[in-house]
Amino acid sequence: MENINIIATLFGTLITLLLSIVAYFIKQLHTDFKSMEKDLVEVKTMALIIKTEFKSGNDLLNQKVEYLEKRVQTIELTILKNQDYEK
Repeated sequence: MENINIIATLFGTLITLLLSIVAYFIKQLHTDFKSMEKDLVEVKTMALIIKTEFKSGNDLLNQKVEYLEKRVQTIELTILKNQDYEK
């Protein structure tokens, strides 16, 4: 009977030790997932900032191109009118 108690105590201790090790690794895994989640949020934020900067840069370039197109048209009209007056 005493051997059964020793074996039960030994198995109980072993199971407790193994569960403690599993709990430790699960805690570490949870911590890693939390830090990965923070990193992912930072990456999404940076991607959104970069996207916004490119969009605003693109809009500014489009405005400049439109302005230059209008100036070229104005200059072309002026040149054509001058050519017509010279004839």
